[in-house]
Amino acid sequence: MQLLDHVSISVAGLDAARPFYDAIMQALGAAKVYDRVDALGYGERCQPGDAGHSYLTIQADAGAPPAAPARRHWCFKAASRTAVDAFHAAGLAQGGRDDGAPGLRPHYHPHYYAAFLLDPSGNRIEAVCHDAP
Repeated sequence: MQLLDHVSISVAGLDAARPFYDAIMQALGAAKVYDRVDALGYGERCQPGDAGHSYLTIQADAGAPPAAPARRHWCFKAASRTAVDAFHAAGLAQGGRDDGAPGLRPHYHPHYYAAFLLDPSGNRIEAVCHDAP
């Protein structure tokens, strides 16, 4: 069962968020499904009436301060440890701030390999791979 239909992350402005999210979503293999003035979308978006889609929306929130402290934590599945590394490098290259370099987090479980970034609006973004090397 697919639990989520879609999820939205609010950011202070899309001009700073667009290159960051384009880079990290590409590193994780998520396609861009739309790019509007007020929102971006990544993942799978099917035709109206088709319940098979699952996607992420990045939406502009004019009321959000541009450098808010981390307001939310969002974790994305990565297909491999290499994808976690690519996510982290891509995010840093596009204005993200390091909040935890790629590596094992054995306090979660022995194979929890993750990296953490803060997006340009201060949201905490994580990529994780649960597979053994």
